[in-house]
Amino acid sequence: MSTTPSPQKPDLEPDDLARTAVDNPRPSPQWLLTLGGAILLIVGSLLSWSHIKGLLGDLSFNFAPGGLQVLMLIGAGIAIFLLVLRSGFFPKLDPLLDSARGLKALSVTFLLFMGLATVLVALQARGGLADADPGIYVALAGAIAMVAGSWQMQSDPMVDPITVRLPSWVEILVIVVLMAIVLFGAAYALGQEDGTVFCLLLVFIAGTAVSLHRAGLFSWIAVIAARHRRVLMLGAFAVAFLFPFTQDGSNANMSIATQVLIFATTALGLNIVVGLAGLLDLGYIAFLGAGAYVSAMMSHSAFAHIGWKPPFLVVMIIGAIVSSIFGLIIGSPTLRVSGDYLAIVTLAFGEIFRLAVNNLDGNNGPRLTNGPNGIPGIPELEFGSFNFGDTHEVFGIELGRFANYYFLLLVVAAFIIMVFTRLNNSRIGRGWVAIREDEKAAEAMGVNTFGLKLFAFAGGAFLAGMAGTIKAHQDVSVTPDQYIFLESAFLLAAIVLGGMGSVAGVLVGATVLKLLPEKLRFVADYRLMIFGLLLVVMMRVRPEGLVPSRRRSLEFHADDEELASRIEEAHLEIVGAPDSAEGKA
Repeated sequence: MSTTPSPQKPDLEPDDLARTAVDNPRPSPQWLLTLGGAILLIVGSLLSWSHIKGLLGDLSFNFAPGGLQVLMLIGAGIAIFLLVLRSGFFPKLDPLLDSARGLKALSVTFLLFMGLATVLVALQARGGLADADPGIYVALAGAIAMVAGSWQMQSDPMVDPITVRLPSWVEILVIVVLMAIVLFGAAYALGQEDGTVFCLLLVFIAGTAVSLHRAGLFSWIAVIAARHRRVLMLGAFAVAFLFPFTQDGSNANMSIATQVLIFATTALGLNIVVGLAGLLDLGYIAFLGAGAYVSAMMSHSAFAHIGWKPPFLVVMIIGAIVSSIFGLIIGSPTLRVSGDYLAIVTLAFGEIFRLAVNNLDGNNGPRLTNGPNGIPGIPELEFGSFNFGDTHEVFGIELGRFANYYFLLLVVAAFIIMVFTRLNNSRIGRGWVAIREDEKAAEAMGVNTFGLKLFAFAGGAFLAGMAGTIKAHQDVSVTPDQYIFLESAFLLAAIVLGGMGSVAGVLVGATVLKLLPEKLRFVADYRLMIFGLLLVVMMRVRPEGLVPSRRRSLEFHADDEELASRIEEAHLEIVGAPDSAEGKA
């Protein structure tokens, strides 16, 4: 693509754009300035940033970059790739991406990253900026040069990624590379014990993601992912399965991973109630607690007072059924109301559950839950001779108890995802969406609104109960203070943050909300404030969520007719429109 400004020509074809780039290949001053900034960033990242060892990792060696310096090297590589695209060397890929918009966001990310790194070096070093080495200043100067150059570039005309089809093996290779980046990126992020380094990593990831999104890369990836949906699902499951093998037997990281999976599977059940049916439930954590308490009371704990000890698979089914019965009990009398009144009733149910298990201690009620003390000492799960509490070695890699529970939760999560997607794509799912949009109109069209809302409550509770039965054994104990209103609020926030009605969105939202508190313990007093600010920013910048469903994207951008037409064209191409559709129209 030519680096000189050119007028918008929406009727240009990819071949026309390629010929334009070949006819005028001379780089502009802005292009050269941005390239020079990227080179300075590389040089500065190869030099020492501080002579104090252990500061922000280990950044004290020349030509032996530490973790933060490697991130800048990767970012500079992405910037050079976008610059090469503007030079016209890849005429088939160039029209797919708006490299100017991507470079602008990427350069701002580098400037913010290097500015924060410089400030942190000054704050954590005894001598302030006197302990900073020249490398950090060279990298900072490179980031400033990139901002000065990229923000003078003009955006280029792009073609719709739907109209461009690369060879299938190339598109599948892109998906494989993307899954590998997700796998090793997640492993690297969990391995960061320094909270300040983790924050800088978040800045880099978020900024790079925004840059690639503005460049149009994610739109293209979404198209090829839709074309190869089975490959994407298989790759995602492979990444989740291989994740424990990247942790080198770390129980701390796998404990976080299991908590994320429990949180995500529970949020998927709530996504049926809130994301599809549009019923605001503020007491959903009670269904998770019901499953956990059933599992604990039927375990071999010395504090479990129910004499029947069936196998765990039976306990899991019983716990899920008990939770669904609670869903029916709370849903039957209350689903006649809606909106704020329904939210208040569900909030009351969550508090009733917590108070009930507090009083079932043998003094104020039957001796079932041991009251505030809960049920400790829950033994590890056993399937035949396989004990989930033992350490097992697979391919020379040790997998501890948390890894064992992780694999079990992965199977449960796959089952819940299958149930959610099947319901979402069925007539029941369309009925839920109709109720969410306009209950009166749906009822007038013959939709059994009360029955579908009741089924949403019971079905979501059933899935939460399944997750709760595993949570009791993984946590080794259950207590009433684990199931308070704040947990329900976090579940709801995970759905809103990730994207209501979206499986991938809920998984992303649950991961963010569970991972951030663990890694930001150094600002424990301000975590809720940071969380609130994050939600406020999300509601302003991206109200549909991080990974929204197609329906929600259209709802939040109803006035964008171009977006609607593009999504419709993509859907028709993926599912295959009948050849006679135009004739019938």
